[in-house]
Amino acid sequence: MRQKKIKIVFTGGGTGGHIFPIIAIVREIKRLKPPKEIVFYFIGPKDNLASFYFPKEGIKTKFIFAGKLRRYNNFFSFFQNLFDFLKIPIGFIQSFFLLLIIRPKLIFSKGGYGSVPVNLAAFILRIPIFLHESDIIPGAANKFFFKIALQIFNSFLITPLFPQEKTIVIGNPIRRELLLGSKEEAIKKFVLSGERPVILVLGGSQGAKRINEKIVQSLVFLMDEFEIIHQTGILDYERIKKMTEILLKPSQKKYYHIFPFLDEKLLAHAYAACDLIISRAGSGSIFEIAAVKKPSILIPLPESSNEHQLRNAYYYSAKGACLVLEEENFTPIFFAGKIKELFSKKENLEKMAKSAEEFAKPLAGKIIAAYFLEYFLK
Repeated sequence: MRQKKIKIVFTGGGTGGHIFPIIAIVREIKRLKPPKEIVFYFIGPKDNLASFYFPKEGIKTKFIFAGKLRRYNNFFSFFQNLFDFLKIPIGFIQSFFLLLIIRPKLIFSKGGYGSVPVNLAAFILRIPIFLHESDIIPGAANKFFFKIALQIFNSFLITPLFPQEKTIVIGNPIRRELLLGSKEEAIKKFVLSGERPVILVLGGSQGAKRINEKIVQSLVFLMDEFEIIHQTGILDYERIKKMTEILLKPSQKKYYHIFPFLDEKLLAHAYAACDLIISRAGSGSIFEIAAVKKPSILIPLPESSNEHQLRNAYYYSAKGACLVLEEENFTPIFFAGKIKELFSKKENLEKMAKSAEEFAKPLAGKIIAAYFLEYFLK
């Protein structure tokens, strides 16, 4: 007799911070070899990353309308919010009929504006909802839906808002493949000299323009002592490449390696080879950095909702695993000075790496996968 298929619907805001944890969970479910065939779906706003990555993982994507709340106090944002608010009922109707057709066993929601229509439809259809909160301060969507969630998975800690009896602190799911990098392969792939400490700069998959500019301004103080792998983001690559070609001396260029985007394998090798990571402070980045046991300097995005990147960064810093550099304090001389100070006392870097390892929760995806498989057997 043919086994009945089990269907899971994932939903979220559509950013990399939502997409990669979903991929991590799907891979872990496949590794655990479920007793019945499982079909994976994603329902959420149209996104280039989702369109590119999810089909490769066997996740069927269904895009819907979703309204994003912009917290900027200006005339243009007011009308954008008004227009986006009108998308929510359309997205709800789309989600309702998609869920009616798919009939999933459960919804896994990463939060974000993209999850709102799906969670509303799931509530009406009495489909169990499982929430994951990435940040220390819960996002608006998870604040709204936590009361109807069957289970809440937290990344950092149990918040007073969520009921303790149905909250589990597990970390943010990461792709286990990122832990399989090789320093030897990195030397080949990035053409590293092996002569200097390596700094990995993660400008973001779609670019972090201000970080990139500050890094370029800092190169004059760094390039005689360090080797740098710089992921600029796709949108900012050409501009930064032109700037560095003019700025760097011929003798320095072999120590600077610029890329628009590091795919999973390249990123894993870069993690293995680097001695220090410079990054934004999204939850996904923090838990990846911790899992690869690397010291870091985190630069929180000031515009992040509820200052969640700032709070994430300082919480992680309090564990001794990183330094926090707020953008308003990011000057090239100060930044370069901090890096040189860290490398002048290697024991500081070792302590940070050790603290990162202690903070890490590399099994978060596996825990969620095992939880779901147990739920299916009930």
